[in-house]
Amino acid sequence: MSVPLVLLAFLALGLLTAFVVIPVVRVYRGTRLVACPETKRPAAVELDSMRAAFTRFGNEPGRFRLTSCSRWPEKAGCGQECLAEVTRDPGACLVRTIVAGWYHGQSCVFCGKPMPEVTWTEHRPALLAPDGVTVSWKDVKPETLPDLFSTHRPVCWDCHVVQSLIRERPDTVTVRPDREHLWS
Repeated sequence: MSVPLVLLAFLALGLLTAFVVIPVVRVYRGTRLVACPETKRPAAVELDSMRAAFTRFGNEPGRFRLTSCSRWPEKAGCGQECLAEVTRDPGACLVRTIVAGWYHGQSCVFCGKPMPEVTWTEHRPALLAPDGVTVSWKDVKPETLPDLFSTHRPVCWDCHVVQSLIRERPDTVTVRPDREHLWS
């Protein structure tokens, strides 16, 4: 085989990977929240995204398979019946979709500003727990979301940072009275 043909083959493979494989794999990545058929309680699961992506265009019945579940290792041998929920709508049970939907239309409990659209790569919003402490999403187990949504309130990134500083480093923060009340 000549060098130009090999280069052309590598280029074609690279383009296929960049424009087909990687975007399709991304569709199936991420933690999903499903109802465990055994307990009827929420469970956090991860799909085998590579398998799902490569079998996406076929009618293979075993298209989805779990790589992790919040009920494992105790229930690792389950039949994975929860995958029927994922098969119906893979995007609807994504944790990031559920969380973004919960924040939509709400306002921060501290500043009152409308919550911006949730972006997971930038400033993530937080939650205000019933005990008055703000909670970062990295400290939240996905399977607890339904309970959290009923007991916690939305907090914007800026207010979460301020509240964390007040809590963790009170010596570095000066809390001033609200200026609006001074002028009215």
